[in-house]
Amino acid sequence: METKAFSERFPLFNTVSPETLDWLLSVAVEHDYPAHRAVLMEDSWGNAVYFIVDGWVKVRRLAGESAATLAILGEGDFFGEMAILDESPRSTDVIALSDVELVSISAQRFIQALFKDPQLHHRMLQLMVQRLRQTNIRFQMRNQPPAIKLAKTLVTFAENYGKTTERGAEILNISHSDLADVSDITIDETRKILEKLEAKGWVEIQSAKNILCLVNLKQLTHLSGRIQ
Repeated sequence: METKAFSERFPLFNTVSPETLDWLLSVAVEHDYPAHRAVLMEDSWGNAVYFIVDGWVKVRRLAGESAATLAILGEGDFFGEMAILDESPRSTDVIALSDVELVSISAQRFIQALFKDPQLHHRMLQLMVQRLRQTNIRFQMRNQPPAIKLAKTLVTFAENYGKTTERGAEILNISHSDLADVSDITIDETRKILEKLEAKGWVEIQSAKNILCLVNLKQLTHLSGRIQ
């Protein structure tokens, strides 16, 4: 990937010097994973940061026989940074939800880049604070009705990872169980709300393409309440 395209795709690098980007790209490794394949396993030591060039993944935590989805990430996002920054085993695993194209940078070289480029270091802190704020928003919404929670989740995915088309904002047709986990509602509530949204014409499920199209993003945004 060319330096300019890499910078444009990943917000983490949009203020980084061209020299830093060139160096990071020279040491980056490309990976391709099919849907449902484990990308990273829980308790493995963090040895790289991964950047999503294309596709979707979920971050989950295992608890005995069950697993809870903590986050869903798409193109332009990254994961694995916490394990290398605190030099500890990963506390979660990462599973591909679709065919995924990734680029990884080893822990040692990524940390070198953080020390060498203050703009990268500052941008990294900004994005980690942004993630913390998103976690706070989810906490603030814990007592909101299920429809508002799910709408907020869908709008956030559209804003962060959606592809704009003539029909609307397209995201992955994420499973009911994963949507329920990240929205903090039940699977049955997720199914019923999506059925209502589809009946209203606000969303459109394109099963053949594995796409969920947010046809009426404006109404979904209004429903979400825009809690900040």
